[in-house]
Amino acid sequence: MEYIPALLMFVLFVLNIPIAFGIAIAALSFFIFADGLPLRVFVQKFVQSTDSFPLLAVPFFICAGSIMNRAGITRRLLNLADALVGHMVGGIAQANVVLATLMGGLSASSNAEAAMQAKMLGSEMVRRGYSPGFAAAVTACAAVITPIIPPGIGLIIYGYLSDVSVGRLFIGGIVPGLLLCGALMVTIHWMSKRRGYKPLRAQRASAPELGRAFVEALGALSIIAFILIGIRQGIFTPTEAGAMTVVYATLIGVLWHRELKWADAPKIILETVLAASAVMIIICAAGVFGFYMSWEQLPSRGAEMLIQLTREPWLLLLLINVGLIFVGMLIEGTAALILLTPILVPAIAKVGIDPLHFGLVMVVNLTLGGVTPPVGTMMFTTCSILRVKIETFTKEGWPLMLAMLVVLMLITYVPGLVTWLPTMLMGE
Repeated sequence: MEYIPALLMFVLFVLNIPIAFGIAIAALSFFIFADGLPLRVFVQKFVQSTDSFPLLAVPFFICAGSIMNRAGITRRLLNLADALVGHMVGGIAQANVVLATLMGGLSASSNAEAAMQAKMLGSEMVRRGYSPGFAAAVTACAAVITPIIPPGIGLIIYGYLSDVSVGRLFIGGIVPGLLLCGALMVTIHWMSKRRGYKPLRAQRASAPELGRAFVEALGALSIIAFILIGIRQGIFTPTEAGAMTVVYATLIGVLWHRELKWADAPKIILETVLAASAVMIIICAAGVFGFYMSWEQLPSRGAEMLIQLTREPWLLLLLINVGLIFVGMLIEGTAALILLTPILVPAIAKVGIDPLHFGLVMVVNLTLGGVTPPVGTMMFTTCSILRVKIETFTKEGWPLMLAMLVVLMLITYVPGLVTWLPTMLMGE
């Protein structure tokens, strides 16, 4: 009986029931058949999951990303990316990756980033002679970087569930995000050279042109500095940073770029409500499912099972990484993060692995699931927009996926790549 809700949840996933409903129905089955638990507890736990101050950051940062897209910030960042890397082999593909890295401090959503860049840069890559499969793969893989560079929604959720400082997670994501950017750029250079893809511009941007692009993008870049400096100096918490970023981005769009209008407000609010609702309903459903797991002591049992397999940290991390890769192929990353964090964090804590370090490993790993068949959400997004078959996407994208797996292994076994910067900026 105790494992029936978990099995039911996976059956519902296989039947292609939406993630939130699959989790909620599975949790409801536990309350229906459990002795001594009235059904009203299901509703109470469902609502109680939203009673969390850190989770306020989710709608705030989603709203900030929507404001930035309508304030001309994305276009200016693209011009800066073009000036920086447009002269390289495969220039527009390189600009795709650089733009995703720059947008990491602004968008916080890999799916939104994949959709935006598929429409804006993916279509342009195809028009310039790049194969549609390559364009889709580059765009989807570049979107992996976005939630790793702060402020990523996955980092907020992990911090909330594991009681790890969200501010430290934000800063810890910077180096892994840059490593992913570098690995993708090197791989794109190698692939573009073999295929004869040309640079976006004939020669490197001149110093004055680069300076103009930098000045135009300064408003957007200052938002990233605003978030990190504010958290580092204790001016506001990561949650409050979301609200402050909404205000700051609005001021940039209205007073600096002068492109944000009152007429944009209804569309921004609608986009925010729809995107935040999609995330929050999964969190609510997972909160009830988490109550079921706690009631049946599944997290502690899962932790004990992992510890029985091995107490060697390096081997435990390897086993968890392999397991998460397969989970990411089957379950949407946010849902998997919510479901597995309560099980895995106690296990890694028992063998002395830093929860901060593990948080970035887990978020990077599950985000990679978004570009792998059969249920990768970024893969589906870019393939549908660019009209590419999943088989073609996989064939074109495997070198890029392999490069990102190398980075995953690097941050897994060199913890300092994650912990060094938070320690330096915020102390032990």
